[in-house]
Amino acid sequence: MFSYISRRILLMIPTLFGIMLITFTVTQFVPGGPVERMIADLEGTSRAGEVSASSTIYQGRQGLDAERVAQIKAMYGFDKPPLERFLTMMKNYLVFDFGQSYYHHQGVADLVISKLPVSMSLGLWTFIIVYSTCIPLGIKKAVRDGSRFDVITSTVILVGYAIPGFVLAIVFIVLFGGGSFWNIFPLRGLVSDNWQELSLLSKIVDYLWHMVLPITASTLGSLAVMTMLTKNSFLEEIRKQYVLTARAKGLSENQVLYHHIFRNAIIPIITGFPGSFITAFFTGSLLIETIFSLDGMGLLAYESILNRDYPVVLGTLYFFTILGLISRLLSDLSYVLVDPRITFDSVESS
Repeated sequence: MFSYISRRILLMIPTLFGIMLITFTVTQFVPGGPVERMIADLEGTSRAGEVSASSTIYQGRQGLDAERVAQIKAMYGFDKPPLERFLTMMKNYLVFDFGQSYYHHQGVADLVISKLPVSMSLGLWTFIIVYSTCIPLGIKKAVRDGSRFDVITSTVILVGYAIPGFVLAIVFIVLFGGGSFWNIFPLRGLVSDNWQELSLLSKIVDYLWHMVLPITASTLGSLAVMTMLTKNSFLEEIRKQYVLTARAKGLSENQVLYHHIFRNAIIPIITGFPGSFITAFFTGSLLIETIFSLDGMGLLAYESILNRDYPVVLGTLYFFTILGLISRLLSDLSYVLVDPRITFDSVESS
């Protein structure tokens, strides 16, 4: 296994390098880069999007002399060749130095950390609710396949899956946020303005009260996939020959289900647990965050792309790519932990 892990880690290096190189190259040809935007702001014109970021000719430059334009390029580091800028960026990223945001004028790392409370709240609560609800529900649907309970629950979760989360968010606001009916839940931020003055118990209640609507809106659409995956996985095992053999030996249904079926059927579900758990800390939903006035990673990503904030775009991409590669490795290793019959001997011997 050590040999397999070492190979996977070594493969992460060219994968990460290739992703960053492709993204960096694309940003060089996207119109309306930071240099053009600065020139447009200084000249009072909105023509920043008429030229690519890699162009040296800007149609609205007549009001600025060449020296001033060169100073602007040097300020953003665009006075150096693209290859040199890329290598310098990767060198800094190795020590997790992501630079300064062009748009927010603060360190990228500090900016991301400031957005994490919202993303962690949305991601972790959604993760906990989905796994704690879908696994027992999927098992019960598999056991009672074709029953009225199975049909009704399938209809409900599929309807929830078909309705976009932002539509549910708007419906919740209209119904429960003082839109047209009941003013029950708050609609802005993670906590109330007087949160610091509250007692510990009141702080917890206030935080959870703010999270009810956004978490519900973001969770309902995720229930269907995990529930049906669990149901189908257990159904496949229930129909196998060893289950009939276990029943023929006189074992009870609970013994068959939890001592034999469960450990085999749960493998494809549990193996996705590491990746889902890691990404839960950094997930962001632009529409949910916008509707409920939550300043998180989704809104940050949207603003960064819209404003050509390359340090934020590339810095967060680098960090999240590393997390994604690590989570994939952990997912593969979890196969061995969940099912000892699976080994990497064949991979290592090859």
